[in-house]
Amino acid sequence: MTDAQGPCEISWFSALCDDDYDFLGVPDEKLRSSWEHCRNIVLAAEDGGFDNILLPSGYQLGIDTTVFAAAIAPYLRRLKLLWACRMGEDWPPQLARRIATLDRILGWNADGSGGRLTVNVIASDLPGEKLESAPRYQRAIEVMQILKTLLAGKHLSHRGEFYNLELDPMRIGTLSGKPPLLYFGGLSHEAREAAAIGCDVYLMWPDTMPKVRETIADLKARAANHGRTLKFGYRVHVIVRETESEARAYADRLLSKLDAATGDAIRNKSLDAQNYGVQRQAELRGAADGEGFVEDNLWTGIGRARSGCGSAIVGDPDQVLAKLQAYREVGIDAFILSGYPHIAECDLFARYVLPRMQHAPF
Repeated sequence: MTDAQGPCEISWFSALCDDDYDFLGVPDEKLRSSWEHCRNIVLAAEDGGFDNILLPSGYQLGIDTTVFAAAIAPYLRRLKLLWACRMGEDWPPQLARRIATLDRILGWNADGSGGRLTVNVIASDLPGEKLESAPRYQRAIEVMQILKTLLAGKHLSHRGEFYNLELDPMRIGTLSGKPPLLYFGGLSHEAREAAAIGCDVYLMWPDTMPKVRETIADLKARAANHGRTLKFGYRVHVIVRETESEARAYADRLLSKLDAATGDAIRNKSLDAQNYGVQRQAELRGAADGEGFVEDNLWTGIGRARSGCGSAIVGDPDQVLAKLQAYREVGIDAFILSGYPHIAECDLFARYVLPRMQHAPF
């Protein structure tokens, strides 16, 4: 099958944030976040032919993203890294230097077109502190502007609400001399405005097709108001099997040992447990049918034991491919996929679906 829109970026997910299970909600020592396990997920994605891989960040969960990114980089031949960083935990000039260093460790793309690091900007609080939504996203805007200036090798003269900086260009820059692509998500008005002003790729969590179409239209209009354009990414889990009945049976199996109290505890443990996007995931679960499907092949059961991205595309290879193509047709340019356990599902998607998609890194 050929995508009429041209290639899209297909990424996998490495569970640095203690998010890997055989049965959802049942901890398994061999699947807990560790250097060895998360390394093996990344290598499976490289071997499977994916374009990029998200390295998530959670203050209370798992292992450190920066240290992991630097350690895994020399193992990779072509895979890009989508490195997540939490704005509330960093000083922007130091963050810029860290990004430039990671970019150089990763090295050039195979075609010599620039570096292989991309950055997922998270508008986080400083752990132990709490900012309201508007100032928190204003800080994220300032951080993105500072990063783009410094990583373009330019003099920085920034006067903002959070940062007042006058800095010469950094001695070390990215291999390309340009800032890496910044990925950013959020559903609130403030988050959408921050994305429209500062990011390159707007990320969204699973939603119904009309809502996806509506969100893309809104972000395109907001970006145009600032003289900008955006690419769009979609973060979703996937369960693909040879038949739809097998895929649905596996979805049921994932939840077969989960009790409600454990699911609530897992969701509430995350630092983003009360944000607008998480609330929307809960709304989708509430609107789903008796088997957890909110529309064709979109299953909300994952969200019973996970804060954030809470739905999965479930079906046979043709159904999964058709669902992804439907998202492409409404404007999605990139997918960040995952499944439980992550290595096994990575292999299944790589065998059944990925070879049938026209894809390439941004």
